[in-house]
Amino acid sequence: MQPAILIAGPTASGKSALAIRLAQALGGVVVNADSMQVYGDLRVITARPTPEEEASVPHRLFGHVDAAVNYSVGLWLKDAAAAIREIRASGRTPVLVGGTGMYFKALTQGLSDIPKVPEDVRARVRAQTEGLSAPELHARLAACDPLTASRLRPTDPQRNLRALEVFEATGQSLASFQGARQPPLLAPGAWRAVFLSPDRKELYRRIDGRFDAMMEAGAVDEVRALAARGLDPALPAMRAHGVPGLIAWLRGETTREAAVARGKADTRHYAKRQHTFARHQLPDFLWAASADEACALLRQGRD
Repeated sequence: MQPAILIAGPTASGKSALAIRLAQALGGVVVNADSMQVYGDLRVITARPTPEEEASVPHRLFGHVDAAVNYSVGLWLKDAAAAIREIRASGRTPVLVGGTGMYFKALTQGLSDIPKVPEDVRARVRAQTEGLSAPELHARLAACDPLTASRLRPTDPQRNLRALEVFEATGQSLASFQGARQPPLLAPGAWRAVFLSPDRKELYRRIDGRFDAMMEAGAVDEVRALAARGLDPALPAMRAHGVPGLIAWLRGETTREAAVARGKADTRHYAKRQHTFARHQLPDFLWAASADEACALLRQGRD
C-alpha cells in the first residue's frame, strides 16, 4: 500500500500546486489540512483551490464547514479519518496538504486526550466572555489557569477560550491533559512528509502579491457577505487573515490601504510561526526549498 503523502508549509509556498502534481502522478486524492480552507464562506480570502484545480483531481475537506461552526483539530481528525478510509477503499493514495501544523501533529503523533466540554458549559463560558477582547480573554485565563495562559498568545482568542472552557468543565488546567495522547491516525511508516519552505524573501513577496490578487478576485465581496451574517468575532472563520482588517474597513473604521497592509502583515507573521512550529513540533518532516526538491525527497523515501 502506497504511504500517505503529507505536504506542510507556510502560506503561499506552493503547497496546493505540489499536492495536485503528486495526486496526478500517484493516482491520489488531495485532502485539506488547513484550518481556514475548511470554511465554505471563504474560498478567495483563504486561497482555496479554484474550481478548475479541484476538478483536475479529487479533493476532500475543502469548504465543507459553515463559518458559524467552531471547527477544531478533533473534528478535523474525525473528518480526515473518514476521508482517508474512503480513499484507501478506492485504491487511491491520500495526499494531505495544508498549513495547519497542529493538524499534522495530531495526525502523526496523536491528539491530546482532553475531556469533551459539555455544551451547557461551553454556552455558559461564551456568554460570560462575550464582548471581551483577546487580551482580556487571556487575562481571565491567566487568573484561573496561569500555566496554560503562559503557553498561549494573548492575541489568540480561540485557544484562550478553549482553555477557559476546559477549566470550567474539569476544574483542571488544559496543560495537565496535553501530555496524554491518543494513538495517531497514521502509524509510523504509513506516511511520508515534506515541509515546503521557499526562500523567506521570495515567500513574503508571494504573500503580498497574492493578497493583492485576492482583493481583485472578490475577497471584499466575500468578506462583506461574511460580516453580514453577524457571527461571533471569536469564531475561527472571523479571524482568517485579512478578514478582521477588511471588516474594519467596510465599517468605516480604517482605510482600504491600512486593511490591506494589515492583512499582508498578519499573513507574513503567520508564515513565520508556521516555520517555528514545524521546526519544533514536526521533527520527521523533510524540508524542501522547492516543489522539485520535495518530489525528489519523497521519491528517495519510496526507493
